[in-house]
Amino acid sequence: MDTPVAAMDILDEFLATRSPDLREKLVLRSVPLVHFILGRMGVTQDIGSDYEDMAHQGLLGLIEAVDRFDPKFGARFSTYASLRIRGKILDYLRTMDWMPRAARKRSRMIQKSISSLWTENLREPTEEEVAVHLGLNLEEVQAGLADSNRILVSLDIMMDVDQEGDGSMHEYLRDESQANPAEINEEGSLIEEMSSAIQSLSEREQLILSLYYNDQLTFKEIGKVLEITESRVCQLHARAIINLKAVMKNE
Repeated sequence: MDTPVAAMDILDEFLATRSPDLREKLVLRSVPLVHFILGRMGVTQDIGSDYEDMAHQGLLGLIEAVDRFDPKFGARFSTYASLRIRGKILDYLRTMDWMPRAARKRSRMIQKSISSLWTENLREPTEEEVAVHLGLNLEEVQAGLADSNRILVSLDIMMDVDQEGDGSMHEYLRDESQANPAEINEEGSLIEEMSSAIQSLSEREQLILSLYYNDQLTFKEIGKVLEITESRVCQLHARAIINLKAVMKNE
């Protein structure tokens, strides 16, 4: 496996020469990033041919990233490529209308139910309580949570960026080393509010959020750490996000 230094050397040489051979080499050596992004989105090979379709879309996003990357904007290639890959996959999912209407409706019902129960009881509702509230069985609630996770991914606001105009992504990816004074207070308040809300979640949900967002583990990797299935991690992640939104709404 290539080291990051070796990959950067290829990138630097390609940017200097725009050699077709180096372009192909850079794309091939960056393919694992496509599968990593899919894993981070909770998409696994268990879904069969749909996974290959999404991987193909991710590869198209990677190729666009290689062709359009411009280091003068200060963004790292991996960051830029990740957004291109995710954007391409999400565009594909929206176009395909990949979730059945009934599943989408059930997912929204579960999210509203959790929010209502939070308001009513001022604590995290159990999956059993959500099931009773909606007149569903536990398996239906857990399936709905898995669907909710996919909806949460597909509605990722950060990906709603114009991907056609040259340089649009670079404009979106500002240099992280440059702080925006106008946003510092607002971001600090939001972080404080979110940190407080996270403390109200169960220890398992806090751990899952930490492993996913801080340690950058995939759902499969988190499942191995917690000794539960990947699908269960997917459900618990969705429940954690829904609970977090409910807590922040009621604060």
